[in-house]
Amino acid sequence: MHWLYLILAIAFETIGTTALKTSEGFTRLWPSLLTLACFFSALFLLSMVLKTLPVGVTYAIWSGLGIVLIATIGWIAFGQKLDLPAILGMALIVTGIVVMQVFSNSTGH
Repeated sequence: MHWLYLILAIAFETIGTTALKTSEGFTRLWPSLLTLACFFSALFLLSMVLKTLPVGVTYAIWSGLGIVLIATIGWIAFGQKLDLPAILGMALIVTGIVVMQVFSNSTGH
């Protein structure tokens, strides 16, 4: 169940960060409320995950996937540019997460 909670926490954090961009500095009501609700949900779910998984591994997965997802959303939804070094860097982040999951005994699986 902790992996499902982690996936949901990442999803809420990603939605919250996207809404934060559209809130225009918390000057628009609905995107601001969505941001707060998503961040609260993400942190609550993350706290549930931390009952089972180590904090370092959990945070590495949460932040790493969040970076990749937000950069991808920025590229698709907001027209933000991703150059080759950015894409390579994100590929390294995903590779690091895969290496942790497949080869590390620290992930709690």
